[in-house]
Amino acid sequence: MDVHGRIREILAETIREELAPDQQQLSTEDLIKALRRRGIIDDVMKELNFVTDNVDQELPSSPKQPVCFTDRQSTLLKKTNIDPTRRYLYLQVLGGKAFLEHLQEPEPLPGQVCSTFTLCLHFRNQRFRSKPVPCACEPDFHDGFLLEVHRESLGDGTRMADSTTMLSISDPIHMVLIKTDIFGETTLVASYFLEWRSVLGSENGVTNLTVELMGVGTESKVAVGILNIKLEMYPALNQTLSQEVVNTQLALERQKTAEKERLFLVYAKQWWREYLQIRPSHSSRLVKIFAQDENGINRPVCSYVKPLRAGRLLDTPRQAARFVNVLGYERAPVIGGGGKQEQWCTLLAFLCRNKGDCEDHANLLCSLLLGYGLEAFVCVGTKAKGVPHAWVMTCGTDGTITFWESLTGHRYIHKSTNPDEPPVAEQPKPLYPYRTVGCVFNHQMFLGNCQPSDSVEVCVFDLNDESKWKPMSEEAIKSVCAPGATTSLPPFPPLCASTIDASVTSNEIEMQLRLLVSEHRKDLGLTTVWEDQLSYLLSPALASYEFERTTSISAGNEEFQDAIRRAVPDGHTFKGFPIHFVYRNARRAFATCLRSPFCEEIICCRGDQVRLAVRVRVFTYPESACAVWIMFACKYRSVL
Repeated sequence: MDVHGRIREILAETIREELAPDQQQLSTEDLIKALRRRGIIDDVMKELNFVTDNVDQELPSSPKQPVCFTDRQSTLLKKTNIDPTRRYLYLQVLGGKAFLEHLQEPEPLPGQVCSTFTLCLHFRNQRFRSKPVPCACEPDFHDGFLLEVHRESLGDGTRMADSTTMLSISDPIHMVLIKTDIFGETTLVASYFLEWRSVLGSENGVTNLTVELMGVGTESKVAVGILNIKLEMYPALNQTLSQEVVNTQLALERQKTAEKERLFLVYAKQWWREYLQIRPSHSSRLVKIFAQDENGINRPVCSYVKPLRAGRLLDTPRQAARFVNVLGYERAPVIGGGGKQEQWCTLLAFLCRNKGDCEDHANLLCSLLLGYGLEAFVCVGTKAKGVPHAWVMTCGTDGTITFWESLTGHRYIHKSTNPDEPPVAEQPKPLYPYRTVGCVFNHQMFLGNCQPSDSVEVCVFDLNDESKWKPMSEEAIKSVCAPGATTSLPPFPPLCASTIDASVTSNEIEMQLRLLVSEHRKDLGLTTVWEDQLSYLLSPALASYEFERTTSISAGNEEFQDAIRRAVPDGHTFKGFPIHFVYRNARRAFATCLRSPFCEEIICCRGDQVRLAVRVRVFTYPESACAVWIMFACKYRSVL
């Protein structure tokens, strides 16, 4: 815009015109008025953009739209719209060091697929993701993230936050480092809570930090690498606080948190002693008051659940159950034998990795159902063979108890059987896989099962009856689990919309599968003729399967059957095989399909006038979760 040149001209003109012989000086106000009159200030404000290199930001579910993408490619510059009335924290990640596990890794060749690191951030309802960088001993992170800092409460939403206000914002910046291997499999490398307020006491509102990342789970005491981080307030602070004030505030918060946690621990021990006095056999029940997160920190289980609204990303509780079900299932990794390693993940780590254990799924589903206004609880108990398990339960206003299996999306109505009743009629065998239940909890309540038997079949889920369920004090739970109660609780991130293009991905997987089938048949000495029309006719079936998974209602099957009957001439046989995956790796899906004798029969079909078809339909859900439906089909002339 050549702002400076224009301002100089206007000032020279103003001084010539307005400086009367008796007036020797113009005030700043006069000059600003002159600039405003000629529209310069408005032009500058309009043009004010903060250009940051390669900021790949996922839009939050809040109504703010802080990012306008100039191009879909993350390699191009992104422009971030700045609101000049808001305060921002500009966080730059300037490379990593000492990721010793990758010391021996060779430099990737241009165009070669290699393992990558991605950094995910969450701060006060805003989420960001860095561009992936190749795994190396010194990964080349060069990313900037613009975090908005403001108070929503006390009518301060519109005012720019000053140093004192910002000092009272105790939310940390949660950073999660994810490694993605060449097959697209993700692993959680580190999860770190960055205390950013040191910048408030630094000169010019700029500070450089060296952050040591520790491993997760069994390796939470081992360093995995170091990140160099630069923090900068924007616009610059008028007054910075003294470092002493900042340190005192942080020390006070830590002290308060430690005291609350100590008191809760004392209370929990007392509660457990009372619980054991009811019946000594209670000591073997799965009553889980604390659980370790990915950093090996013991936290009350109630803090892993919180009402979570999915904005416009999910419409119904059943759709939410489907979303949780298509997130991948993976048991916490353990080195060597010795049973199950326990690790409950913070929500950000679970979502960024896109897979987790049954407890992670149950906590997320319970949080979403609470967001939909249902009375939901996480149940901790066992499945067949005494395997520990977690699932979700909702209590209807009419007393109906529904179990939700977060790993499959199935729902079961629970009808308890009274063990003392005479066996008048044969009791129906329960459909659900659960055997025992030790405790149930949500964000406000924790109840230990104190019925004579902890078997789910005979359990009565009347949670208000203290002779059946021993409650914990809601006040005690609130003191450590209510939002903002302690600074050690990680805030819940919002869900992000899917970044996967369903039709493009469906096409890609379909093309890869066609190639794999043709190659496989070629190895068997068979030719392959594809029939596009038959492939297209399989679409309605795949759509109705997904609809049924989401709603439990089957629809549209008649039209599909009718179309197939018309497409298959007399004397020909049609065979179809649908299968469902939650990953997008075509080769892995094909290998799984071949293990099914039905599918293998179709892929390796021999006969007269054999025509093959394959249809893939990807259904996207929030985050990068997706349900992939594949249907293989063939038609051939029956020769008897």
